[in-house]
Amino acid sequence: MPPDRLLTPAEVAALFRVDPKTVTRWAQQGKLHSIRTLGGHRRYPEAEILAFLAAARQLPHPVRDRGLAACRPAHRAGPGIGTRHACFR
Repeated sequence: MPPDRLLTPAEVAALFRVDPKTVTRWAQQGKLHSIRTLGGHRRYPEAEILAFLAAARQLPHPVRDRGLAACRPAHRAGPGIGTRHACFR
């Protein structure tokens, strides 16, 4: 059986649509398992990342699954609400 492909932080970040620093933070918090190269760079086993991604997709999404009504009224009103807003994460 061939060894598991290793992904860079940028590749993992692209899968999750987050910044590579977020991927590193997840590894430091123990949410993701990382392997260090001889140069000290992090690499992530592809099978574990795909399993983590599949599990993350099973979690309920606060807005998609409950609608914007779940957000506090003060946040619903007014312009400028973007996808970085806490109710959209």
